[in-house]
Amino acid sequence: MGDMLAGRVAVVTGAGRGIGRGVALELASQGAKVVVNDLGVSVDGHDPSSQPADAVVTEIRQAGGEAVANADSVVDWAGAERIVGTAVEHFGRLDVLVTCAGILRDRMVFNMTPEEWEPVIATHLKGTFNCLRHACVRMREQRYGRIVTFTSGAGLFGNPGQANYGAAKAAISGLTKVAARDLGRYGVTVNAISPVAGTRMTVTDAYLKARALRQEQGIKREDRGTGDIERLDPDDIAPMVAFLASEGAGNVNGEMFLCYGSAIARISQPRPTRTLFKSDGYWTLDELDALAPRALTDGLENPAPPRDA
Repeated sequence: MGDMLAGRVAVVTGAGRGIGRGVALELASQGAKVVVNDLGVSVDGHDPSSQPADAVVTEIRQAGGEAVANADSVVDWAGAERIVGTAVEHFGRLDVLVTCAGILRDRMVFNMTPEEWEPVIATHLKGTFNCLRHACVRMREQRYGRIVTFTSGAGLFGNPGQANYGAAKAAISGLTKVAARDLGRYGVTVNAISPVAGTRMTVTDAYLKARALRQEQGIKREDRGTGDIERLDPDDIAPMVAFLASEGAGNVNGEMFLCYGSAIARISQPRPTRTLFKSDGYWTLDELDALAPRALTDGLENPAPPRDA
């Protein structure tokens, strides 16, 4: 076991399976005392169970670490408070929060229902805010904290069939950047991971069929590490999370990192790339119609070009 996080106390939500499990194990292996939170639901948010969280706690303890389980829902305001309270009750403080909890209810936007939209938004966005809000109060008081949220390529780049998930993940990236500005002066950093890994939420029949169809039709997408996603180990994400949770990352705040396999990339913040200036007055539609295709939109490709019916 290492000692990079010795003496620290961490909460990891969604830690019963997949990426969250790997994060919890990694933090514990570096000396952190860990609250393993997981509602234990299916991919679409049904059938809760305490078993996944309990199993990870057992793994950590068998390896010589310290951990306790919590099966509260991040969606519930009081539940999120209990998650944070579990760390304080058992270990006396809270230094690290990692928000991995999430569900999926994929559907093309023209077919999506409120019942598919609202629980996904609630779990990812509201759940992240709830836990961050309760955690940051304590971190602010102690003038130290590390918060690592989880965004996604679905929100940063777009992914068909995931309007709910993509909207939540894009919002989390905004929440991360604002919280970083709010909390940085108190010694608390807030950063985001955009992970790519083979989990029960990513390697689905729908994903594999969609990928095969794109290949058949010759549709190309930007390289985001998803080409062989089923071969990417979820545990590969954990070391970067542990680094961001450490004292050594105190100067890293409000950043996003794309992590897949052996690659870790810092994601550029949105910045203007092409600009039209006018010395007098404002642009008219006729002027834009004449100049925009050459100065602003030249070379752009439609990521989802029309197809014959």
